[in-house]
Amino acid sequence: MAQIFPEWSNKVFPVLLAFIVLGGVATVGFFWYYGSPKYTDVGYRPEQPVPYSHKLHAGDLGLDCRYCHIGVEVSYSASVPPTQTCMNCHTLIKTDSKKVAPVLESWTNGTPIEWVRVHDLGDYAYFNHSAHINVGVGCASCHGNVHEMEEVMQVEPLSMGWCLDCHRAPEEHLRPVDEVTNMKWTPPENQMMLARQIIEEKNINPPVDCSGCHR
Repeated sequence: MAQIFPEWSNKVFPVLLAFIVLGGVATVGFFWYYGSPKYTDVGYRPEQPVPYSHKLHAGDLGLDCRYCHIGVEVSYSASVPPTQTCMNCHTLIKTDSKKVAPVLESWTNGTPIEWVRVHDLGDYAYFNHSAHINVGVGCASCHGNVHEMEEVMQVEPLSMGWCLDCHRAPEEHLRPVDEVTNMKWTPPENQMMLARQIIEEKNINPPVDCSGCHR
């Protein structure tokens, strides 16, 4: 009795199965990388209503982070500075500058400047700035060397995995509390010893369970 299908048709199923498996793996890998915060969020640099240069203010002029972000040591939020903070200097400095014009307009009209948030965690995640600052986690660990940025951009993914990596092994991110805003601080050769001392003194035990960040 003659065969209905030719001999080569026996290879169709394994070849088709291989294509399905490889296609599935490629699809998962594509979304795993290109859909991750490391790809979608790192490098985010929105245009702000005022061309504020962190390099000039925090870098060249040496303004401490806490001058503008006043709540960072006592609150979960670092807080966005009000126009009043800007006007502490700009009532006298660069009053005729086009870059400062939106600040003067905000001050005159009493309307707040609509800054665009750069580092924006989802509402499902709880993050407390003061809890990190007061144990010696430097601003640069999450925000990068802001004093070198003309325009602030996101340099870390701020993903759950990234946070957990630090919570499980915080040693490389710890420094003396009086150095947390120092963007030029570099870990000493005895960083691990320093970190263990800070962990013991501050009783640092970062949560790694779900309720630590999802409340």
